Order: sequence, then C-alpha cells, then structure tokens
Amino acid sequence: MTETTALSRRDNRLHDLLGSLRDFVVDPEIEAAFRALPQTLSLNELGFDPWGFHKEAAVVYYSLAKQVYRYFRPIIHGIENVPKGRVLIVPNHSGQLPFDAMVVATSCLLEAQPPRLVRPMVERWVPTLPWVNVAFSRSGVVLGDPINCRNLLEADNAILVFPEGVRGSGKPWSKRYQLAQFGRGFVRLALQTRAPIVPVGVVGAEESIISLANLKPLAKLFKAPYFPLPAFLPLLGPFAFLPLPTRFHVWFGEPITLDGPFDDEDEVIDKKVEVVRKAVQGLLDHGRKERKTLF
Repeated sequence: MTETTALSRRDNRLHDLLGSLRDFVVDPEIEAAFRALPQTLSLNELGFDPWGFHKEAAVVYYSLAKQVYRYFRPIIHGIENVPKGRVLIVPNHSGQLPFDAMVVATSCLLEAQPPRLVRPMVERWVPTLPWVNVAFSRSGVVLGDPINCRNLLEADNAILVFPEGVRGSGKPWSKRYQLAQFGRGFVRLALQTRAPIVPVGVVGAEESIISLANLKPLAKLFKAPYFPLPAFLPLLGPFAFLPLPTRFHVWFGEPITLDGPFDDEDEVIDKKVEVVRKAVQGLLDHGRKERKTLF
C-alpha cells in the first residue's frame, strides 16, 4: 500500500468519525462565524480549496479549538487592527505546543468584525504527523512555503506566521518573553504582495507549559525539532506535559506597511524585520505590565 493510499484511507476514516460526531461537537457560535465569512473561499465541487481546507470539517475542528480557547480564557485587545483583505499576522511564539496559534486564530474568527479565517503557516515536520496533518490542513493550516504564502496573500487571505519558528515555541523558561531571531521571509512576502503586517503580542503562553531545557536525544528519537523538559516532572508524571490554565492576553498592534523591493539586500530587509520585531516586543512588554494575575 502506497503512502498516498494510506493517507487517503486515514483521511476517510477521520472524515467518517467527524461526520458521526458533528451534531455533538459543532459549536453554534463557530458555525455562525463561518456562515458570516466573506465569500472569498475558492472551493471545488467536493468542498476543498487547493491547500486542503474543507469548510464543513473546519467547523468541527474550530469547535474543538474553541474548547482550548475557553480553557485559556483569553482577553483580546485591538482586534479591530486586523484589516480586511490580505494581511500578515505576526505574533511571538511560545508555550511548547501551538496553543498560541489556536488562540490567535480562534480570536480572529470569533472576535473580528467581520470574522476572519486565518491561514497559519507551519514547519515542514508538522505534515509528517499522522491525523494531525489531516486535521490541520482541513482547518486551513498550510505548509510554510513562500509560494503557498504568496498565493494565499494574493487571494486576500489573512496569514498567521511566527517568524521565530521553533526557536520561539521551544524556548526554555530562562528565555521567556525574549524574542528569538526573526526570519526574513515574511517581510519579503509582505513587500512582494503589498500586504500590511499586524504585530501581535501573546502574554500567558510562556507560563502554560514551563520547560527547563530541550531534551535533544528525545527530540531526535521522535524526529521533532525539540522535546521539552517540563518543570513539574517527575512530580506530576505525564500530566506535567499538560498546559496550566494560564490566562492569555492577546494584543493586536496597529498595521505596519513596509515599502521597497522584496528582493533587496539582506541588510536592508533585516532593518525592516527589526521594525516588526520591536513592535512585537513592545506589545509583549506592555502586555506584561498590564497583566494583573497569571490566572
């Protein structure tokens, strides 16, 4: 049996399972938000877009994501700064697992007026995860390839990108709220597509799963970019890998419009990257000062 056939069968089993659970899982608020989305989705006769998004499946997955959203009880600031049309949404990355991405994406769907369906960009190892790869793609997640991102932006999508990558999500407690180096790719794409950039500061994810170090041998064993050493291990056993119910505070900053050629010298692009990086760091610093309690 080929890998493609195995993936297709797995997708069908997952689709059948979702169909049987749909009436019990679907959240009315999520369903209403999807109905209110601008009619800009390019779906084929089977309901898929070119990147694997499926609207009916996405309603189910976002209904599940809303439970994660409620768990972290986020307070959303400045969602009105997310403009209509093409936009790059650029937050800090932290927390070991992509709960920050889920909260930001769900907030754009539930809190923005009109609702926005964001397309998160993910690392190349994510599509190798069984079941997760199908669930993510059906929800609108896309491999973080420049061509994918450019085509989606030119179709006026909202792109969620973490320029820190795994350097941010897997950072240890000793480097909390210290931004890792940003890549240049998102700025080149913003310049190429004339897309504004909305900086975002997520406060609270750093404390959800406190990691003391990256266990590189285990990361290599599981073919993952990192493997966290939770602070409460071995006290809580496997429960140490579960997130604490910290309250997330999400701060959307004012859009940044950059000018210049997208294929400029790296030194020039680096200066533009630093503008965005400072904006994200400023939102983080402000958010931490405004936060009254961890929970």
